[in-house]
Amino acid sequence: MKIKELRGLSSQELNSKLGELYKELMKDNAQVATGTIPKNPGKIGRAKKTIAQIKTVLAQQEVRKNA
Repeated sequence: MKIKELRGLSSQELNSKLGELYKELMKDNAQVATGTIPKNPGKIGRAKKTIAQIKTVLAQQEVRKNA
């Protein structure tokens, strides 16, 4: 997901998306830990990057709200 798309979402939508990504990441990491080769190895990296972007957008929204 692109950062521009994330900035257009509300904080509730971002938090739900964050929860979904954490569940996905946990599932993929468990798959790697058991020795199963993931269908798409780049998915883990993209999920981590999107999580970081969501956290950044949420922090920026919090700063704007408190300013």
